[in-house]
Amino acid sequence: MSQQPAQTVSGKLILLIKAGYWLALLIIAAMVIASFILLQQMMATQQHNNTLLDIVSTQKTLSQRIVFLAGATGAASRDKQPALVSALKQATGEFETNYDLLLKQTGADPQSPAKLDPRSIDSVLFAKPFHLDYFSVGLIANGDRLISAYESQFSGNGGYKGGGERVNLDASVANANLSGYAALGQRISADADERSERLLALHRTLFYATLGVIILVALFIFRPMSNAILRKTHELIDARNSMAFIAVHDGLTGLHNRTFLTDHFDTLIKGSHRRRERLAVIQLDLDRFKQINDTLGHAAGDYVLVVTAQRMRDSCRASDLCARLGGDEFVMILGGAGGTEDINMLARRILAHINEPIVFQGTTVLPGASAGIAVYPIDADNAQDLLVHADLALYSAKKLGGGNFSFFSEELRRELDYRKQLEHDIKVAIAERAFQVYFQPQVSLTNGTISGIEALVRWNHAERGMIPPGEFIPVAEKCGFMPEIGRIVIAKAINEAAEWNRAGIAFGRLAVNVSGTELREHDFDEFLFETLEKAGLPPQKLSLEIVESVILDDEKTGIAAKLRHIRAAGVHLELDDFGTGYASLSHVNPNEIDRLKIDRRFVQNIHENGDNSKIVRAITELARGLGISIVAEGAETEAELESLMAIGCDQVQGYSIAFPMPHDKALEWLTARMPKKARLTVLQGSLA
Repeated sequence: MSQQPAQTVSGKLILLIKAGYWLALLIIAAMVIASFILLQQMMATQQHNNTLLDIVSTQKTLSQRIVFLAGATGAASRDKQPALVSALKQATGEFETNYDLLLKQTGADPQSPAKLDPRSIDSVLFAKPFHLDYFSVGLIANGDRLISAYESQFSGNGGYKGGGERVNLDASVANANLSGYAALGQRISADADERSERLLALHRTLFYATLGVIILVALFIFRPMSNAILRKTHELIDARNSMAFIAVHDGLTGLHNRTFLTDHFDTLIKGSHRRRERLAVIQLDLDRFKQINDTLGHAAGDYVLVVTAQRMRDSCRASDLCARLGGDEFVMILGGAGGTEDINMLARRILAHINEPIVFQGTTVLPGASAGIAVYPIDADNAQDLLVHADLALYSAKKLGGGNFSFFSEELRRELDYRKQLEHDIKVAIAERAFQVYFQPQVSLTNGTISGIEALVRWNHAERGMIPPGEFIPVAEKCGFMPEIGRIVIAKAINEAAEWNRAGIAFGRLAVNVSGTELREHDFDEFLFETLEKAGLPPQKLSLEIVESVILDDEKTGIAAKLRHIRAAGVHLELDDFGTGYASLSHVNPNEIDRLKIDRRFVQNIHENGDNSKIVRAITELARGLGISIVAEGAETEAELESLMAIGCDQVQGYSIAFPMPHDKALEWLTARMPKKARLTVLQGSLA
């Protein structure tokens, strides 16, 4: 699944979980609020019922009090009657007020059909057998009549004229009210119990529903959410562990990387010093790894690296350290290595195992490996020097032909000192722009015309004299100085060629060698065009010589696009050392390459070596068929020139034509071979 759909699915899942989470919270909140409201209603109802029951209890007491005061007033002496009448009046008023409040609180209605229901409050008030409303109203009315009758007697004013004996306030009235209010209290209590039971049942339902929702939320929301969080936590832990592993391990082979080696090398040295043991540093390099990549592809190269790493692990102990420095470079750190003979035997066994054939997709691969060995504390007492010395020993083993190993020695130490001094001198020479440009012409065998001139770097050291390119260029390449040296050479060569061009001196095209390291510089094309413009040299007068390995690395480095840009500006491209690499013929494209340069190893003794003659003839015919020009380098004898001429390779470069020359000698050589201009002789005489 691609990353985008995966993110979409993850986003939908997160949105669904969030929606379910908030929905569950809303449902739970609604249920809690409903439960709270029910509890409030239950409390309010309970309070209301208590109020009604208090009123009923008061009415029962007041009804008895009214009847009692009415009887006591009639039996009392005249001087005591006013006080009893006043108490009767107060009790009757309270009874009437409470009754009105009772009717209001219960909402009783004499016209309501509920009075026919014997379980209702209305039935107690307005229906038989209690007719509480009738007796309550009658009690109030009779009390008022009796009070009015006594008051009229006291004041002599008009009032109730019927007389107290006609007012019905006896024990039957009191008993009727007492039984009615008792029944009303029971009815109110029964209604309260029923209502409370319903509210409690509803509350229990809400409670269980809330528990059910919480359980559902736990099962279908929080459980998946917790599982997702747990899964993501494990993924983060795995990612952290993977990052920690990748930080100190090589992603392809699984060996420790340079970072781990740098961090732990000193610890290993300290352990060996504490135990007074030797520590062997074996640096390995595959001899034909580039050939494997070029011929079988990078998949085969990766497989060879993985198998080599596994064989390294199998050849050493668990306490030993195996690391990949990069590319096809490996390091083994062997603690408790023993004596020189022990290390010698161990190195032979390791190389023998690594150099065994490897089968990749039915093809047998013989990678071959070389090793350099440095021993602590004999060769060095620190990690950096041990690695440098092992690298020098590896270089020495490769010079022996590969597939072997070499120990670091005093001779190599002297070479190291010389190399360090050479590195320093190269830095100084770059700062002083002390590198010189020599020129070697290329001519046509057919007519002797100059087809081009190659610019070659030379270094005349102030103390050691002329240092050969084969001595300082490998050091400069290893130290990363070649881009700076290359720009010095290109600038000087272009400036010199521009002067020749302005002077009208024919030199064909100026050819300069450009390495892949220089082309990988992001501003190389800008530098080249700017140098041409400042010098005033047309781009068509310049040719860049590149080797086949640069073309093979196009896919990784993006050099192809840069070369197309340079060629589109008019600069020519030449394929140098053709026939020695492993480039596909698809790269020999007239739309990308202007000239092929046959390597000197095919030219030397071509008149005696039939195989070389066939190779050069095939390359020449290939180039002629594609419309690409060709030049052979390294021609040194007349016999070689004649063989090249017979084959059809017209353009040559070599010592038989001219040695590389400084710019002043090259100018003399070019000037001497310029065609002589015919002089115009003016004849004197008269016109006819």
